[in-house]
Amino acid sequence: MSDPDGADHRRLIIAGSGIAGLTAAIYAGRSNNEPLVFEGDEPGGQLTLTTDVDNYPGFPEGISGPELVSDMKEQARKFGAEVENGVIESVDVVDDPGPGHTFHVTLSSGDEYTADAVIAASGASARTLGIPGEDELMGYGLSTCATCDGAFFRDEEIVVVGGGDAACEEAVFLTKFASTVHLVHRREEFRAEDYWIDRVMEHVEDGDIELKLNTEVTELHGTQAEGVDHVTMVHHPEGHPTGKLDDPETEEFAFDAGAVFYAIGHTPNTDYLEGLDVEMDDEGYLETAGGDGAGQTATGVPGLFGAGDVVDYHYQQAITAGGMGCKAAIDADGYLEDLDRERAAAESEAPAAAEGDD
Repeated sequence: MSDPDGADHRRLIIAGSGIAGLTAAIYAGRSNNEPLVFEGDEPGGQLTLTTDVDNYPGFPEGISGPELVSDMKEQARKFGAEVENGVIESVDVVDDPGPGHTFHVTLSSGDEYTADAVIAASGASARTLGIPGEDELMGYGLSTCATCDGAFFRDEEIVVVGGGDAACEEAVFLTKFASTVHLVHRREEFRAEDYWIDRVMEHVEDGDIELKLNTEVTELHGTQAEGVDHVTMVHHPEGHPTGKLDDPETEEFAFDAGAVFYAIGHTPNTDYLEGLDVEMDDEGYLETAGGDGAGQTATGVPGLFGAGDVVDYHYQQAITAGGMGCKAAIDADGYLEDLDRERAAAESEAPAAAEGDD
């Protein structure tokens, strides 16, 4: 346990400034819990990588991801939330003599805080390939969310990169819009469940999906003004061609494409919670109580709640993240009210016990 003497104490700290974290901040602020939000190393979350959002309710003409995040941040501040630039390095628990416990929060800057409750809304980072053109074109023809951005690329040749369930599911979904979906996988066999492989093969037979197996994308070409123009790929008959670039059997070729979607998984941002005895799944996503009643976002650590993509590996939508942020703030408010009552009762009992000792 840490001893955070002199640390700035807050009633509620929220890790993350994406849709989940900011929604939690709005609700927590309205409940007079004065939340302190740390933006993290990806301020605004993955939505800031999306140039146009047209599936978030209330915006019939659509809204840019950064603008939506900015508006929500302003709304959170209106209700008393503080939003600060900072990356949480670790969270652990301080033993308290009375009811409940105190969270000790340390930032990468070395600044220290304590809090009665914490909402983890730190999201999950989409895995990328680390190839040329990626940084420039993310959000400009390169996307990590077919549900979010697929409709922007109607009648385009669309490339989907991946070989698991997510890649197969996104490829099938994108057949609604693409002229042809080209599913690129570095091996001969998919890692997906048979159900999704069967769905993909049905579309292959119909001509909606074309498989590019034993193939990898090595470079993206285009501009932010015009989007993706084409990609460079490499192919080797035995797979994993980027590891065999000097092999004469490795073929490099250009391929015209109007959009590229990565579906190679996400990494939940939960490293800072390793000092807590909190349950996570094999991928590192937070385990929460779930169910139908109150406390759905509670974790196994009292006072720690999870919301958004740090919990949800399936839907990963802005609207579902917002809903979970709302739930987490309401759950945290209930926890804090109970904690207040328990601490008040303990304080009132202490003088009586002292008098009895006399």
